[in-house]
Amino acid sequence: MTAPRQDPLRDPRFFTDPYPTYDRLREGCPVQRIPTGSGGQQAYLITGHPEAREAFTDPRLSKDTARFFADRPSDRDLHPAISRNMLASDPPAHTRHRRVATPLFTAGRVRALRPYITRVVDGLMTAWRPGTEVDLVAQLAVPLPVTVVCELLGVPESDRGTLAGWSHDLFDATDTERVDAASHRIGDHLAHLVDTARATPGDGPLHSLLRDCHAGGLGRDEIVSLAALLLVAGHETTTHFIGNAVLALLRHPEAFDRLRRDPELIPGALDELLRFDSPVSVATFRHSTEDLRVGGVDIPAGSRVSIAPGAANRDPAAFPDPGRLDLDRDAGGHLAFGHGIHRCPGAPLARAEAEIALRALVTRFPGTRLAVPEESLAWRRTRLTRGLTALPLVLA
Repeated sequence: MTAPRQDPLRDPRFFTDPYPTYDRLREGCPVQRIPTGSGGQQAYLITGHPEAREAFTDPRLSKDTARFFADRPSDRDLHPAISRNMLASDPPAHTRHRRVATPLFTAGRVRALRPYITRVVDGLMTAWRPGTEVDLVAQLAVPLPVTVVCELLGVPESDRGTLAGWSHDLFDATDTERVDAASHRIGDHLAHLVDTARATPGDGPLHSLLRDCHAGGLGRDEIVSLAALLLVAGHETTTHFIGNAVLALLRHPEAFDRLRRDPELIPGALDELLRFDSPVSVATFRHSTEDLRVGGVDIPAGSRVSIAPGAANRDPAAFPDPGRLDLDRDAGGHLAFGHGIHRCPGAPLARAEAEIALRALVTRFPGTRLAVPEESLAWRRTRLTRGLTALPLVLA
């Protein structure tokens, strides 16, 4: 296996359309060593679907990034609430955090939230009129999940826009100083909210979360890190889920028309929309704690390993003709929410938000079209998530 000379995920064309790169890498070998970062560092990238599923559940691939960087020099300065959260931990710490987080997103809790989500969507669309132009990202896909997750956490309305902006900065792959600064703003702000709630008796959402955290044995810093993860992961990927899904439907008008004629098909279409253009392109990295073999490739202990759901979801071995949006496809095996113990606990909430938003769009504005040429659309320049910076639409 020969590693590429340059990191293929840093090519500007990758951000616009990663799938040709993913196809080329997968066809060469579904597990490849690629250069990453500076100084000629190497990492393993997994692009095949069966290999990704295997890696997601292999306990020898650790998510404990603090352990990985303990003896390695680094010029990064992430807030501990961002760098040491549930997503960056292994059992038993991960188990304690997840035991608190999972009940927030049960089917019953999400079902109870649906009327609130519907009211938020209705409010955001109040001023939308046929014949006018809107930016679906700025006017729906960003504020909807931000509002919902902030409501879950009890974040004051006056703080929500600011937190959304900082979360946006956190995924700016082009500016590490901006990322680090955003992590401290988020961590410090949430620490203040947590400390205020701890010092003030009440029955609000954050007080309820605090009680659950204390019952689960989480300390103050762990509570802040869990709140930060819920905030960031709870809206950033959902924003891209909604934006990518709408663009996919606009690119496939027969699918859009089918959902317009029968909106009850929308819940069943979500898996295929997630598979077709995953909001998580490359999962946060893992590292091998011992020698292992994945997809016929030997990975030495101490190696960085990245799993690419965006690539795995387009693996023809798992999904024939993967570049075709097929609402009749059984896409339940997609990896957009991950797999194994780190599978996103907020997936039920993300699905509910996307379903309600899509239903409102296709029923109220069935003739909606792009307001700009498709080639002029701009994508976020980050390998972790895949999403548009804006999606201008003409409502009809």
